[in-house]
Amino acid sequence: MRTEVVSEPGLPDRPNEDFASVGLPASGQGGCLVVLDGVTPPGTGTGCLHSVPWFTARLGGALTELTVSCGDLTLPEILTRAVSRVAGAHADTCDLSHPRTPQATVVVARWSPEAVEYLVLSDSALLVEASDGTVTPLLDDRLARLPPASLATDALVDSTVRNKEGGFFTAAADPSVAARAVTGTLPRSGIRSLTALTDGAARWVEKFHEGDWTQCVALVRKEGAHALVDRVRSLERADREERARLGRSKTHDDATVVFAELPRATSP
Repeated sequence: MRTEVVSEPGLPDRPNEDFASVGLPASGQGGCLVVLDGVTPPGTGTGCLHSVPWFTARLGGALTELTVSCGDLTLPEILTRAVSRVAGAHADTCDLSHPRTPQATVVVARWSPEAVEYLVLSDSALLVEASDGTVTPLLDDRLARLPPASLATDALVDSTVRNKEGGFFTAAADPSVAARAVTGTLPRSGIRSLTALTDGAARWVEKFHEGDWTQCVALVRKEGAHALVDRVRSLERADREERARLGRSKTHDDATVVFAELPRATSP
């Protein structure tokens, strides 16, 4: 089985707020991937003593452990438990009701010999490659569907549309958000690979339009996950002055790619 994990901060002097992991149980049957993109709060007021990297590390770690060890739980149940666990770790010291409390987008996928389960919350992406090369993007597109007036500022840090009806949802301190995620189960047979991207890496498709999702997976498969991040960085630097394609978005964003080429499914 081939796996690759690449995560690069947007700026070298700032901490990376993304989280990425691949979990392979000792049984050798199945596995999982987890990708989080921490939401950078505006200003200094979050009601929390802890940083976004603190939050993503703990939520990502909890998701990885529970996804590998609790095969009897669904992915929404696992996200519920993970959010509750992290909230419990700082509820006594922090105001978790604050609208800018640390939070993150979430992608989780778990595979077994029979099935691939997935959960996507907010604007990170999961790309499913079939054995014939067809790529299906699994996306939570609520952020993209917001009216233009709601996007006058960076919507991910705009508390007027985040975690509210009519807006979009991220994992913060309320475990009920798990019910808002895009979830499903696919037959394991016929699935060749899974690729998870934070929006900083997905810019190659979504902002710079250098290729479609199928071409994105082909690039990662052929040249490696780091090649995708390197190309994004080159495009960001070229667009820095005119901002023709970045618009109001930050010049460089944390960028994470996880690629998992699944073992060939065997007949029972």
